[in-house]
Parts: sequence; C-alpha cells; structure tokens
Amino acid sequence: MYPQDRPLLTPELMVRAYAAGIFPMSEGTDDPNIFWVDPKLRGVFPLDRFHASRSLRKRIRRGDYTVHINRDFAGVVDGCADRAPTWINHDLTACYQVLHAQGLAHSVEIWDSEGLAGGVFGVTLGAAFFGESMFSRRTDASKLALGHLIHRLRVGGFTLFDTQFVTDHLTSLGAIELPRADYRAELSRALILPADFHALPQEAELVV
Repeated sequence: MYPQDRPLLTPELMVRAYAAGIFPMSEGTDDPNIFWVDPKLRGVFPLDRFHASRSLRKRIRRGDYTVHINRDFAGVVDGCADRAPTWINHDLTACYQVLHAQGLAHSVEIWDSEGLAGGVFGVTLGAAFFGESMFSRRTDASKLALGHLIHRLRVGGFTLFDTQFVTDHLTSLGAIELPRADYRAELSRALILPADFHALPQEAELVV
C-alpha cells in the first residue's frame, strides 16, 4: 500500500491506476488519506462460474423485486459506504460520481416495495469491470445484484470481473484468486477489447 496526500486524487488518476492494476482505498469515511493497493493475489470472478444456491434460485424465480441500472448510483455508493469499517471516504465518493457522469462507473440495483434494497457498483474500462463494493438492506439483495451484474457482463462482452479481494462470501458464489502476474495479463487483454455495459436491456430477466 502506498499512502498519498489528499489533493492528488482525481478521477483521471483513478482510471490510470485501474489500467495499471492498482486501486485506491481509505481507512474510513472521514479519513482524508488514500492508499494505493496492489495485492499479490487478486480477486476475480470468472463470468461462467457464478454459483447460485437453491434458495437464491428460488428467490430469482419468485421475482418479487425489480432490477435497475444506474437509477440511483449515488444511493448505491452511499449504501456501500454506510458501514463500519468502510474504505470509501468523501474524496472517493466524489470521484466515483464524476466517473459515473462520464459513463465509466455503473450500478446494478435491486428495488422492492420498500425502495432500494441493495446493489453493486464498479468502473468499466474496455472489457474489464472493476467491482468496487456491494451492499444489502434485505436478504439476498446483494447476491441478486451480483447475479444480474454477471449476466450483464457476459452479454456485454466483458472478459474480466475484478473483485480486488475475495471473501468467504464471494468464494461461495464462485470468485477465485489470481497471482498478480496472471491478473495483469488478463487485464492487459481486457483493456484493448470492446464491451458494452448496456448491451443487455434493463428489463432482462436472470435465468439460473
């Protein structure tokens, strides 16, 4: 990790960092410092390995929710940051908003009768999707968002879904770790390929 003074963080710098295989984090919402992270083992989600449990498949078929793309990007980022501890500080939040306005950052959101139930957001470059964070206010909402995201990435021609790290939760859903050199090789290939986050209609159903 490499500490960085606050004034240097810009959306343009973040994009260059992602393309070089590193990503920014902070120590908390009100901490102005940024650390650039370059893990020896990188979390990735093979797009053909999403594992939906029996209960999650049942929930998807029940269809008691709706999926929206970029309907409330700011709300998803805020939902992801609204936890203790969090790595998303105010400067990161502001940069994500700019990247979203530029068409580089997107959210997949799960809505129900009570409002925004959960979601996931990340940044796109070429055929790479850099997953930043996800959150859930209702049971399975983040899993539903992840499943719909992976379906969207497959249809849109993406080849790399970067999760930064893996957790037991992500591993149970199909995420794996790659050595740094292997990750960077996949990243280099993905950056020069075309992909379309909006290739899949927003109302498309997820079939598992």
